[in-house]
Amino acid sequence: MQMQMIREIARDNGIKASRLSKVDLVRTIQRTEGNSDCFATDTTGNCNQTHCLWRDDCTATAKKISS
Repeated sequence: MQMQMIREIARDNGIKASRLSKVDLVRTIQRTEGNSDCFATDTTGNCNQTHCLWRDDCTATAKKISS
């Protein structure tokens, strides 16, 4: 998901997104929504959150971070 769309989701949740990285911003959104702030933490590809909005981007980002 592109940062512009993530910033819009953040803004809709009352989060100021100006200086946060993508990972930090998504995790902040997850916490604000009452979810686990697990974005980009699953380096194994075995995430069980099948209906998560961030799922596709999460796995790819986790692989980039762990490399």
